[in-house]
Amino acid sequence: MQVVVLAGGFGTRLRPWTYGIPKPILPMLDKTLLEHVVEVMPSDKVDEVIVAGGYKVDMIEQYFKDNEVPFDVRIVTESEPLGTGGALGNCRDIISGTFACLNGDIISSLNMQKGIDLQQKNGGIGTLALWEVDDPTRFGIVGVDEQNRITKFKEKPKPEEVFSNLINAGSYLFEDDIFSYIPKGKCSLEREVFPVLAKENELNGYAFEGYFIDAGTPESWSAGVQACISNRRWKSGVRTGSNWHADASVQIGDTCLVEHTMLAKETQIEDSILSRCSLLQGVRIQEKSVLKNTMVGRNSTIGKNCKLNNVVVDHNSVIPDDTVLDNAQWPIT
Repeated sequence: MQVVVLAGGFGTRLRPWTYGIPKPILPMLDKTLLEHVVEVMPSDKVDEVIVAGGYKVDMIEQYFKDNEVPFDVRIVTESEPLGTGGALGNCRDIISGTFACLNGDIISSLNMQKGIDLQQKNGGIGTLALWEVDDPTRFGIVGVDEQNRITKFKEKPKPEEVFSNLINAGSYLFEDDIFSYIPKGKCSLEREVFPVLAKENELNGYAFEGYFIDAGTPESWSAGVQACISNRRWKSGVRTGSNWHADASVQIGDTCLVEHTMLAKETQIEDSILSRCSLLQGVRIQEKSVLKNTMVGRNSTIGKNCKLNNVVVDHNSVIPDDTVLDNAQWPIT
């Protein structure tokens, strides 16, 4: 089965990390974000992953040429933003049969085999994974009947328009017939395609439980890291307490307090406190510093007595001693 990953954004909410590394290949533990996204699929079902994107696609392509993953990767480039429907439609010439389509930010406990089974049972053009929320007004809401067929779809409803607390979870199974519903050019699956298919009784939907994280912001990136640590979503490395260590090159001083943190290779922490942080390869944290909810790019050094809260630090940065930052990016622009 082919899998399309919709990765058309610029990763603006994770800047400055994404200035140097496109979001699909940002490392979350020892896998890329894209690999975590694709993990919702049964491993024996995926033979090709098609990345629909337009930002730093040469870097994405080169990464998967240089690194072994259990599927082939093909890039379909957008010359301009096309929306979710347009990005998928851009792949129509290389897709055949039943395929999956996944939003490129989602870390979840979804098991797509349930969607495959439901589509085989009910038929139809598509099957959507669904997630229950308290406030659905920021999402696409879905009405489902007793046979798990979708009866209504409404994108970002007003409070008075809400008819369901089940939302579209951004993970789909489609037949290639869907391309007859997608015009060429810019198009939204959520606004232009799903409501039509729901009216024609061509969509199925099934809810899942566990965790569902859109890892496109610093806060939700941290939540994704913690979910991956808690659920052992890594190939190598080790869980130590609530942290993940890439290997024995990770060095943590005896007086450090570190929790819920990802520590890539060759990271060093001296007498500091870290909570809910992501440290990429070669990061050094000097003594008496306190970091919370902070992402530190490759080969960066945090000076002595720094206090960073909700900060994204660029790769190859040096933060001076005694720096205090809150809800910021480094370097400061």
